[in-house]
Amino acid sequence: MSRKILVCLIFSLFHFGSFSQDTTATPKFLPDITVVGRYSRSDIQQMPEVVGTSIYAGKKSSLIVLDNVKGNVVNNVMRQVVAKVPGIQIWESDGSGIQIGIAARGLSPNRSWEFNVRQNGYDISADPFGYPEAYFNPQLQAVQRLEIIRGHGALQYGPQFGGMVNYILRNGSEIKSPVEVEAQQSAGSNGMINTYTGVGGNTGKIHYYGFFDHRSAEGYRQNSRFYTNAGFGTITYKWSNKTSLTAEIMRSNIRSQQPGGLTDAQLQQDIRQSFRSRNWMDITWTTLALIAHHQINPHAKWNLKLFSVLGDRNSVGFMPSAGIAIPDTVHRTTLQFNPRNLNTDYYRNMGAEWRFITDHQWLGISNTLSAGLRLYRGNTCRYAADGKGSTGANYDMSLSDGIWTRDIDFVANNLAAFVENVFRINSKLLIIPGIRYEYITGSASGRNGFNGTTEIRLQDQSRKRGFLIAGIGTEYHVGNQTEFYANISQAYRPVQFADLSAPPTTDIIDQNLRDAKGFNADLGYRGKLAEYLFFDVSAYWLQYNNRVGTLLQQRLDGSFYNFRTNVGNSHAKGLEGIVDFNPTKLLFGNSGWETSLFVSHAYNDARYGNFKVVTRSSDNKLIEKNLQNKKVENAPEQILRTGLTLGYKKISVTAQYSHVGKAYSDANNTALPSANGNNGLIPAYDLFDLLHQKSRRLSWSGCHASRWKNLVRQPQCQVQLIRSGFDPFDGSAQCSQSFVEVLIPPIDLFNVVDDALAFCTEGCNEQGHPGANIRAAHGDAPQSLFAFLPNDRCPVWIAEDDAGTHVDQFVNKE
Repeated sequence: MSRKILVCLIFSLFHFGSFSQDTTATPKFLPDITVVGRYSRSDIQQMPEVVGTSIYAGKKSSLIVLDNVKGNVVNNVMRQVVAKVPGIQIWESDGSGIQIGIAARGLSPNRSWEFNVRQNGYDISADPFGYPEAYFNPQLQAVQRLEIIRGHGALQYGPQFGGMVNYILRNGSEIKSPVEVEAQQSAGSNGMINTYTGVGGNTGKIHYYGFFDHRSAEGYRQNSRFYTNAGFGTITYKWSNKTSLTAEIMRSNIRSQQPGGLTDAQLQQDIRQSFRSRNWMDITWTTLALIAHHQINPHAKWNLKLFSVLGDRNSVGFMPSAGIAIPDTVHRTTLQFNPRNLNTDYYRNMGAEWRFITDHQWLGISNTLSAGLRLYRGNTCRYAADGKGSTGANYDMSLSDGIWTRDIDFVANNLAAFVENVFRINSKLLIIPGIRYEYITGSASGRNGFNGTTEIRLQDQSRKRGFLIAGIGTEYHVGNQTEFYANISQAYRPVQFADLSAPPTTDIIDQNLRDAKGFNADLGYRGKLAEYLFFDVSAYWLQYNNRVGTLLQQRLDGSFYNFRTNVGNSHAKGLEGIVDFNPTKLLFGNSGWETSLFVSHAYNDARYGNFKVVTRSSDNKLIEKNLQNKKVENAPEQILRTGLTLGYKKISVTAQYSHVGKAYSDANNTALPSANGNNGLIPAYDLFDLLHQKSRRLSWSGCHASRWKNLVRQPQCQVQLIRSGFDPFDGSAQCSQSFVEVLIPPIDLFNVVDDALAFCTEGCNEQGHPGANIRAAHGDAPQSLFAFLPNDRCPVWIAEDDAGTHVDQFVNKE
């Protein structure tokens, strides 16, 4: 047959092992390898137990394959991308997608600052330890996959209660030719234009990828135009089969006009109007990284990431202290607009993160140990000038007198170390304890304004503290593809720079101000049935203690001041669930047709516990109350997303529905909106998306079509993963369930974690002819070997380091 076949290999927890019919052989465990079919249609997966140098066993995790997402990645529409991740709340404050705000479990979505946001495994936010807002997010067209780890990830990734979000960008490792060019041109409503151009290649020793992306639009509302320009380049050099070095750089510039000036009533009159035309934000973000990988032996490896963030955030606009109630009008005397406010932050951060992982035996138990060390230094320079900007309407950051009203420096230093271990008690039960030590120093200094001509110096603020956090997780495998999981892990959120830079004339900072601490706990059941059903249902508890707030206090002379201190705690509890069902795969297998239905739902009850508040009454008396049992702000009780996809091969149509419940914008649960719009009920809202998608990427083949004629005649042939002596999926057998299948529709292999090359293999045919042993081709060089078992139980050996060069030996040409 002339029909071309490619193979999609999906691996989960690939341990070191060798095949032998002799069950007394010493077990080995291979490192995880994830191979994802570009057209396999599966967009949501569970993270394998171990990937690279990181452990995900026992954690609440999601892996999103962007090529398979039924969503608008051109505009970074994150609600569509994470639709199958239950409980993720998205702030969609503009239609540009230039800044993504996500949260979960009652946490604030403000620029994703309750998550540790990473790109290719290193930090990209403004400052994780003092100002963790993510002003920059990579263009989703360049993202290969998105990893979301909930709270238990704090042991490996550090601060924030939400967990970790990691954008993995394309790097060219999947490309087979020296040069491959990709170009996309998109157009949309309101003048939206997007141009994306990518270039990559692979020569064996070197693989590389780069892209340039431009996007601009006039915006749906008046005064909301924007543009983004982003460029990225990465190159990886393989010194040997064991060692590689990667260098990469990303630079992004975003400029957006900020509409506003409307009350709720005016917004209801005309949602597209805007009374602010002179407000702008400009963000320039550069990330640099140098990443080294080294395989010490078949059981151990390490990687080292050196990274830096150079970020500039500028804003100019008319922002009076009275808020939107003051119109932006022409001054009667000068006949010009009022002068604008200027704000500028410079972020200059650098860090190093070293990670090590090894498989080992202890007390007769097979273990996987992961450990890491982190050094980080963040420096933020913050400048602000009220009413000293230009009187024009365009973006202009020039000062009228050349002097910034505020000139503050923040410095954060961090040393952290962690260790986490997977104890495989038996073939079904895994226990994963871990600890992390943190040492943090932070300081704030500089000018916080003027009193006439006299400088107001910031209070001398510095903090030094060290502490230990711990956690434990577990998995219990039921059958071959489902498991119970549970974890509980401490988490923390450092004192923010804003808490250390309060105006000294009105605020006093508690010298014993502590970092917020608490824990996350999960209990759930997850897995998949063949290829037609994926599910994950769990309950959680998030405890958030030592929350920072402001208590109004009175001096002996009768004057009042704000006292910034730890004021109380909150907790969030609820249920999260996702069910993704594909009936066509159940009934017809891989026929090319797709009918996919999913329901993702989260119930969240986030409330304050003992939370003290002191305010002033109209007759200047202090009133103390407790917000206990009040709902946490920005925490909707219900988040529902559901969708239906109908598709054939590379064409699909998807309908999605989203419902987000009501929430409050302040801790007092104020229902009636205030005049300035800062407080009040945030109503529930619903969204309906209809998407048509046709695959946009050029396909490529890992094997020549003529080599697959025998498999075409025998489509029932399957490949099974074998481990000798230990199988975490099924303790009653030496073989795991077949989860790597030969598929008739064209499927492209595009990703192999840790730079292992894509490979294809039949192993042996129905007649039982022996498969090839290719170990001899590597001489005496130490190799990690994969053992595979086709449906007639005949073994074939595959070398880890360069299996792609042995395609001729894998396939019988009979």
